[in-house]
Amino acid sequence: MKRERWSIRVAVLFVLGLALSACAADGTFKPLTSTSTPYPPSGYMHTVQTSHVVLYWNCAQPEAGVLRLEGAAYNPWMSAPVQYLEFELEGVDAMAGSVSEGKAAARDIQIHTNRSSPFQIDLRTTGKEVRYDLYYQYRMNDGQGGNRMDASLDWDGPVLFAQQNRRFSVRDACSDTQHLVR
Repeated sequence: MKRERWSIRVAVLFVLGLALSACAADGTFKPLTSTSTPYPPSGYMHTVQTSHVVLYWNCAQPEAGVLRLEGAAYNPWMSAPVQYLEFELEGVDAMAGSVSEGKAAARDIQIHTNRSSPFQIDLRTTGKEVRYDLYYQYRMNDGQGGNRMDASLDWDGPVLFAQQNRRFSVRDACSDTQHLVR
């Protein structure tokens, strides 16, 4: 008899915990659902890809003196998440010198398989720019060992691994003729 009461209490607590975890911040009940993100997306002019992530973006001038690069980063095939995706947009003058810079990060810290994360970089222009170069970096633990560095000391404790940042560049990211979606 005591065992039955204990089992019923555990079941009630489990159901209550499940119901509470599904509640949103506004107190309403929302079922746990997963929406898929269409891939490839439509509406983007530019794209590049690495073996882990695919970027899509558009460049626009929402107001005078501002260049906005707005896009989405996708992890279409890697089982491990793309982590800490960060961007730099650099305005370059005719002498190949940096004259303006904007930085941003993807909205999500991790981009899991078949998911995307939006990003937006606003850059204040100087008027001297002849092109805009995009730099991006992320962490990826793909399990192949080539991106991990042994960070342990000479001791018998656990071995620690640090993931290296993978860094890439896109020259003339807002070009009318390069990096176009096909």
